[in-house]
Formats: sequence, structure tokens, C-alpha cells
Amino acid sequence: MINPDIAAYIRKDAYAKFLGATIEAVDSGYSRVSLVVTELMLNFHGTTHGGIVFGLGDIAFAAASNSHGQTAVALNISISFLRATQAGDHLVAEAKEVNMGGATALYDIVVTEKKTGQLVAKSQAMVYRKRESFV
Repeated sequence: MINPDIAAYIRKDAYAKFLGATIEAVDSGYSRVSLVVTELMLNFHGTTHGGIVFGLGDIAFAAASNSHGQTAVALNISISFLRATQAGDHLVAEAKEVNMGGATALYDIVVTEKKTGQLVAKSQAMVYRKRESFV
């Protein structure tokens, strides 16, 4: 369990609020974030815009990597889009810390569709941990 002040700070994420995403869980090196895709989140093909899927994963990544209370900033994120989704689909992004070594840490992020459990996207991301705390 993480410090409740850290969790409260992370849950103030303005971009998550803008998207209508819910930060469902934050623990040490872990987070889960979800949103329901709306018509405004679709691309011209009528499927969820890749930026929405990426953004949801990035919110989860930010929450997990900052869960220690030390300021962490992204160095790199790579993503593979595996399945298209549509308006009404409930997307869930989970980020898990897989390695923390000194000033950097590595995370795996998986985005799934809640009702079907199908894999939508998979990312790997790295952060740099600054020598400062935010709480």
C-alpha cells in the first residue's frame, strides 16, 4: 500500500479528467486506469483513435512510475496496437514495474477491453527518477 497522499496527488491528473479516465488503483510500482470510449474518441475509420489508447496507457504508466513519491519522467515509450475498439468499449490499462535500477525504471503496460478481456495494445516504457519528491 502506498502513502495515501501520493495516491491523492496522482488522482488529480488533469489529462485523465479531460479524457474521462478513472484511476482505479495505485500501488507501489502498479496502476490500473480505465475509460469508456465515446464517439468523440474515434478516428475517421470509426475506431478508437490510437492517441486515446496511447494516452490511457501513458496515464497508467505515469501513476505507476510516480507511486513511490519520487518524481519520475518518461524517457521512452513504445507501443504495439493489436486490436481496434469502438465507441462504448471499456478500456483498461495496467502498468507494472518490471525493473528499477538506480535512476531509471522499466514498465510493462497492457491495455485490454474489459468485457471481452481481449488485448488491445501493449507498451514498454522507461522513466528517469529525479532526485526530488513531490509529496
